[in-house]
Amino acid sequence: MTFEVPTGYNGPRLDDLGSADQREETIDVRAPFTGQPIGAVPARQPDDVHEAVNRARDAQSDWAARPVEHRVAAIERFASLVRTRREDLLDLVQLESGKARYDALEEALDVEMTASYYGDTAADYLTPERHRGAVPVLTDARQYRDPYGVVGFITPWNYPLTLAVSDALPALLAGNAVVVEPAAETPHTALYVAQLLHEAGVPPDVFQVVTGEGEIVGPPLIETVDYVNFTGSTAVGRTVAAQAGEHLVPVGLELGGKGPMLVREDAPLGRAVTGAVQGGFASAGQLCISVERIYVHESRYEAFLDRLVERVRGLSLGTSFDYRPDVGSMVSEEGVQKVTRHVDDAVEAGATLLTGGRRRPDVGSLVYEPTVLADVPADSDVLTEETFGPVVTVTPVEDDEAALARANDTQYGLHGTVWTADPEAGRRLARQLECGTVSVNDVYISMWGSTGAPMGGKKESGIGRRHGDEGFKKYTESQTVTVQRGHPLTPIPGVPNWVTARVLSLYLRVARRIGWL
Repeated sequence: MTFEVPTGYNGPRLDDLGSADQREETIDVRAPFTGQPIGAVPARQPDDVHEAVNRARDAQSDWAARPVEHRVAAIERFASLVRTRREDLLDLVQLESGKARYDALEEALDVEMTASYYGDTAADYLTPERHRGAVPVLTDARQYRDPYGVVGFITPWNYPLTLAVSDALPALLAGNAVVVEPAAETPHTALYVAQLLHEAGVPPDVFQVVTGEGEIVGPPLIETVDYVNFTGSTAVGRTVAAQAGEHLVPVGLELGGKGPMLVREDAPLGRAVTGAVQGGFASAGQLCISVERIYVHESRYEAFLDRLVERVRGLSLGTSFDYRPDVGSMVSEEGVQKVTRHVDDAVEAGATLLTGGRRRPDVGSLVYEPTVLADVPADSDVLTEETFGPVVTVTPVEDDEAALARANDTQYGLHGTVWTADPEAGRRLARQLECGTVSVNDVYISMWGSTGAPMGGKKESGIGRRHGDEGFKKYTESQTVTVQRGHPLTPIPGVPNWVTARVLSLYLRVARRIGWL
């Protein structure tokens, strides 16, 4: 197979990454930079998914039987390959997702950080935990953690490297096998990840990638694996959860967001504006934890807005494989049309377009200008629905309470951010935001980079957490084993039950008094 790529791409050849042969049904993959086909991957069918899961199940027991140190060593070798092949990975992420190179770099660094964190902690998370037994000294209670078996990942196109492997690393270290269904728009990144993992020593059947259309390969994956992890829209997440529920398969869901940014009266405006630019336009706004709604204290509103518009107008657009462009392309025509509809409908309803608001085909086929809207009617789609594009709205508020009321008036609750000169006041305000994570005086990097701290959504933004102990232990099943010394905790033969009842009551009183219970 031959393919053409935009000028400047020097990454892996796509036809070396498991592309289809001429006898198979295929899915064309297009480069957002140009809109042109760049390769094709197999359009797998349900039987292919079942076969992949069966191979994973056969291989999983041997992988789980290896000492955890052996699994850690493989993941550390993988992290080393990610470092040495970083430029190839960045090229490939840009080629398939269209994002700016710095945004692609964030993905590669995230994979390295996640591998390092779980490499350091996996053995501790798998160490049996001792718990307080029923009777001091006589009862020993220990909790063990076993891998589920085969974990299925259904991953989106906006972060094709991070979401193809960062969540899978703890699953692998826990002893699971993994089958990944990548988005049809960005399959080659996942295929290259698989190649690097296999090179690092993870057996091929323990980490597999199944390419295809989501509605074809998703259901058979959900019904045959032992755990499902899905990242994507809330609407699709509901379907995934319903299908998993039919088979009693546990799920982890990270879903949509409508990230609020609160700028208090005492906020340092320069830093807050920098945060708004990064939070609103990283990956062309195609980030579930991005800033979409900005609420600014009315005394700082005009100054903040002036600085923000000036900064946004100065952002450079581009589709090159270097660090010059600040903002790259969107991924799909569907996404561009949604952004266009949100902006146009808001302006028609009375919103003020301060900058942006246009497609830029002169830059790239799916490029949309970074956009700032003010005076947006409260019921506009751009304020109530996830836009998932390079658009922010800015609204003045009279105080913290008004900011909180507006920020929390949404079905989403993934991530928010607070800006203030008083960190403790920021923390108190953050605790009142109905979000799974909140960053004070930062947009998301400090939160995302705190790999030891769990992250995930409240309300309709998801179920479960990634990162930290929760991001590891969710891929394990808990087993508790108790060992009783001496007589079993049952009535003693020949002793009247009323005597046993009094002894138990006395024991409970004493146990509470000495702090055993």
